[in-house]
Amino acid sequence: MPFRTRMLAAALSLSLVSGVVMPAAAADPGFVQWINNFESVAAKNGISRQIYRAAFAGIDEPDPEVIRKARFQPEFQDKVWDYIDNRVNEDSVAEGQMMRQKWAPWLDRIEKRFGVPRDVLLAIWSMETNYGAALTRDGVMMSLPRSLATLAYADKKRAKFAREQLLAALKIAQQGHVAPQNLTSSWAGAMGHTQFIPTSYLAYATDMDGDGHDNIWGSVPDALATAANLLKRNGWQPGRSWGYEVEVPAKYRGGKLEREAMTVGRWAELGFRRANGRPFPSGGERANLIRPAGDNGPAFLMTKNFFVLKNYNNADKYALGVGLLADRIGGYQGLVNDWPRGYIPLSSAERQELQQRLAGHGLYDGKIDGKIGSGSKTAIMALQARFGMPQDGNASKALLDALRRN
Repeated sequence: MPFRTRMLAAALSLSLVSGVVMPAAAADPGFVQWINNFESVAAKNGISRQIYRAAFAGIDEPDPEVIRKARFQPEFQDKVWDYIDNRVNEDSVAEGQMMRQKWAPWLDRIEKRFGVPRDVLLAIWSMETNYGAALTRDGVMMSLPRSLATLAYADKKRAKFAREQLLAALKIAQQGHVAPQNLTSSWAGAMGHTQFIPTSYLAYATDMDGDGHDNIWGSVPDALATAANLLKRNGWQPGRSWGYEVEVPAKYRGGKLEREAMTVGRWAELGFRRANGRPFPSGGERANLIRPAGDNGPAFLMTKNFFVLKNYNNADKYALGVGLLADRIGGYQGLVNDWPRGYIPLSSAERQELQQRLAGHGLYDGKIDGKIGSGSKTAIMALQARFGMPQDGNASKALLDALRRN
């Protein structure tokens, strides 16, 4: 998996001190010294000199992209509908249904062994790496040692986490599951098709295909089984939903009962009904009321499985995205009540057209993928300023129509 590292001349003074081959004129001597010092910590945790030095070969400066991404996490900053629209759409559903057929024999085995529905696993795979496509894109997967060393060195809030994950990753390489030079991850150290942080890998990694390695980088069965193992061991309840979209009685609007936990039967007694008109399947199941966008958006009774999904990523938006996408991949309808966007949204194809037109105006140079991230929003706001429209950054039907006319 491609990633860029700096390769300079062999070290002189610093290498004499530590024995680590480092450049003589390092871009960040403090970072190089941190790497040198951490070798002794790794050694105390059973990491050989050869593994450690192979992992850090040619690395002499922090990764600025890691620092930038650490400051922006869409799970916590995007509006809920922006987050969901980018992940639960025609493209992700269609691709998921194709993968459902392609990997059906393995999904049968994984579902039987762990009791986690295939559509949930496919949704996680989509949310994490777009069904593995992200693993082949330059600039998405990075050097794990460099990324985690960057966080340990430059991000006080994440330093302890980064040190722990770096040691765990080196142990994975020490065990022979991946070559140290092939330790790649997202900016925060999440690895493989289903984006496991190293400590979670050590806890849940599963050799589903039986080749002797827990290979979440190259084996889709291993990656999906590892995700299923995590969910099972954190309390996934087979045969039960992650939650239900509901209609909230008028007297409980205004935030009343928000996140309260009761049995589904008790919620029904209070007048809560499923938005699709179907009955609740289990009155004894406990559920919490969650309204991600307030009274004017869809409301949900979230069951235990929703909170089990948060063991994967501790954000309501993430767990909701997995649940909604899983339902759609399985052939169920989407939301009955739409989000309170305040504008008419675009389809996946229309969002790609919008990006292409923004690029044609010289405002956007990112990937044409229909996902409206920070780059797209910046371009949209610049165009809205040109057109005298409110600069809200929304990928709206009104904006696309204005572009088509100009």
